Amino acid sequence: MTAATATPTRANPAMLGGVIAYLQVDGATRAAEFYRRAFGAELVGAQPVDDRGRTMHVHLYVNGGSLMLSDPYPEHGHPVAPPQGFHLLLAVDDIDAWWQRAVAAGAIAVMPVAEMFWGDRYGQLRDPFGILWALNQPKRC
Repeated sequence: MTAATATPTRANPAMLGGVIAYLQVDGATRAAEFYRRAFGAELVGAQPVDDRGRTMHVHLYVNGGSLMLSDPYPEHGHPVAPPQGFHLLLAVDDIDAWWQRAVAAGAIAVMPVAEMFWGDRYGQLRDPFGILWALNQPKRC
Protein backbone atom coordinates (compact mmCIF):
# COMPACT_ATOMS: atom_id res chain seq x y z
CA MET A 1 0.00 0.00 0.00
CA THR A 2 1.34 3.41 -0.90
CA ALA A 3 0.57 6.62 0.93
CA ALA A 4 -1.33 7.78 -2.16
CA THR A 5 -3.90 5.02 -1.78
CA ALA A 6 -3.62 4.54 1.96
CA THR A 7 -6.25 4.57 4.57
CA PRO A 8 -4.89 4.26 8.08
CA THR A 9 -3.28 0.85 8.41
CA ARG A 10 -3.97 0.93 12.13
CA ALA A 11 -7.14 2.23 13.72
CA ASN A 12 -5.25 4.84 15.72
CA PRO A 13 -1.49 4.44 15.33
CA ALA A 14 0.49 5.24 18.45
CA MET A 15 2.69 8.31 18.37
CA LEU A 16 6.24 7.24 19.20
CA GLY A 17 8.84 9.53 20.69
CA GLY A 18 8.88 12.55 22.95
CA VAL A 19 9.06 15.21 20.24
CA ILE A 20 7.55 14.38 16.87
CA ALA A 21 8.60 16.20 13.72
CA TYR A 22 5.69 17.20 11.47
CA LEU A 23 7.10 18.18 8.10
CA GLN A 24 5.37 20.10 5.35
CA VAL A 25 6.81 18.93 2.06
CA ASP A 26 5.66 19.43 -1.49
CA GLY A 27 4.71 15.83 -2.27
CA ALA A 28 4.02 14.18 1.10
CA THR A 29 3.02 10.82 -0.39
CA ARG A 30 6.15 10.76 -2.57
CA ALA A 31 8.23 11.71 0.47
CA ALA A 32 6.69 8.86 2.47
CA GLU A 33 7.67 6.41 -0.26
CA PHE A 34 11.19 7.89 -0.40
CA TYR A 35 11.54 7.59 3.40
CA ARG A 36 10.45 3.95 3.15
CA ARG A 37 13.23 3.23 0.65
CA ALA A 38 15.88 5.48 2.23
CA PHE A 39 15.29 5.02 5.95
CA GLY A 40 13.11 1.91 6.29
CA ALA A 41 10.03 3.96 7.24
CA GLU A 42 6.77 2.13 7.90
CA LEU A 43 3.52 3.77 6.80
CA VAL A 44 1.07 3.53 9.71
CA GLY A 45 -1.57 6.02 8.62
CA ALA A 46 -2.48 8.48 5.91
CA GLN A 47 -5.40 10.58 4.78
CA PRO A 48 -6.48 10.11 1.17
CA VAL A 49 -5.10 12.50 -1.40
CA ASP A 50 -7.30 15.27 -2.76
CA ASP A 51 -8.00 16.03 -6.42
CA ARG A 52 -4.61 17.82 -6.63
CA GLY A 53 -2.68 14.83 -5.25
CA ARG A 54 -2.12 16.44 -1.84
CA THR A 55 -2.65 14.90 1.56
CA MET A 56 -3.13 16.62 4.87
CA HIS A 57 -1.58 13.82 6.93
CA VAL A 58 0.86 10.92 6.66
CA HIS A 59 2.15 9.10 9.75
CA LEU A 60 5.35 7.05 9.51
CA TYR A 61 7.46 5.11 11.95
CA VAL A 62 11.17 5.72 11.32
CA ASN A 63 13.91 4.17 13.45
CA GLY A 64 11.63 3.72 16.48
CA GLY A 65 9.91 7.11 16.33
CA SER A 66 7.04 8.84 14.59
CA LEU A 67 7.44 11.24 11.68
CA MET A 68 4.44 13.08 10.25
CA LEU A 69 4.07 14.77 6.89
CA SER A 70 1.61 16.94 5.03
CA ASP A 71 1.52 18.80 1.76
CA PRO A 72 1.34 22.60 1.64
CA TYR A 73 -2.16 24.08 1.49
CA PRO A 74 -1.64 27.75 0.55
CA GLU A 75 -5.38 28.37 0.40
CA HIS A 76 -5.49 27.53 4.13
CA GLY A 77 -2.47 29.62 5.15
CA HIS A 78 0.20 26.94 4.67
CA PRO A 79 2.16 27.96 1.55
CA VAL A 80 5.05 26.09 0.00
CA ALA A 81 8.21 27.06 1.87
CA PRO A 82 11.74 25.64 1.62
CA PRO A 83 12.88 23.78 4.73
CA GLN A 84 15.48 25.70 6.72
CA GLY A 85 16.97 26.06 10.14
CA PHE A 86 16.69 22.41 11.23
CA HIS A 87 17.77 18.88 10.48
CA LEU A 88 16.49 15.48 11.54
CA LEU A 89 18.91 13.24 13.46
CA LEU A 90 18.82 9.46 13.22
CA ALA A 91 20.84 7.70 15.91
CA VAL A 92 21.77 4.38 14.32
CA ASP A 93 23.87 1.35 15.15
CA ASP A 94 25.25 0.76 11.62
CA ILE A 95 25.80 4.13 9.98
CA ASP A 96 27.38 2.66 6.86
CA ALA A 97 24.31 0.52 6.07
CA TRP A 98 21.91 3.42 6.74
CA TRP A 99 24.04 5.78 4.65
CA GLN A 100 24.33 3.41 1.70
CA ARG A 101 20.58 2.71 1.67
CA ALA A 102 19.72 6.43 1.77
CA VAL A 103 22.18 7.34 -1.00
CA ALA A 104 20.95 4.42 -3.15
CA ALA A 105 17.40 5.78 -2.73
CA GLY A 106 18.46 9.24 -3.93
CA ALA A 107 19.69 11.20 -0.88
CA ILE A 108 22.62 13.54 -1.56
CA ALA A 109 25.69 13.57 0.69
CA VAL A 110 26.19 16.96 2.35
CA MET A 111 28.79 15.93 4.93
CA PRO A 112 30.36 12.49 4.40
CA VAL A 113 30.44 10.09 7.33
CA ALA A 114 33.52 10.65 9.48
CA GLU A 115 34.66 10.21 13.04
CA MET A 116 33.87 13.43 14.89
CA PHE A 117 35.70 15.19 17.70
CA TRP A 118 33.13 13.84 20.18
CA GLY A 119 34.04 10.29 19.08
CA ASP A 120 30.88 9.27 17.21
CA ARG A 121 30.63 8.63 13.48
CA TYR A 122 28.43 11.28 11.87
CA GLY A 123 27.33 12.46 8.44
CA GLN A 124 24.59 14.53 6.77
CA LEU A 125 22.36 13.91 3.75
CA ARG A 126 19.75 16.00 1.95
CA ASP A 127 16.65 14.26 0.65
CA PRO A 128 14.89 15.14 -2.63
CA PHE A 129 12.37 17.27 -0.67
CA GLY A 130 15.07 19.52 0.79
CA ILE A 131 15.13 18.02 4.29
CA LEU A 132 18.57 17.69 5.90
CA TRP A 133 19.11 14.38 7.71
CA ALA A 134 21.99 13.68 10.08
CA LEU A 135 23.09 10.14 10.86
CA ASN A 136 24.98 9.48 14.07
CA GLN A 137 26.49 6.22 15.26
CA PRO A 138 27.56 6.47 18.90
CA LYS A 139 31.08 5.44 19.79
CA ARG A 140 31.25 1.92 21.10
CA CYS A 141 33.04 1.60 24.38
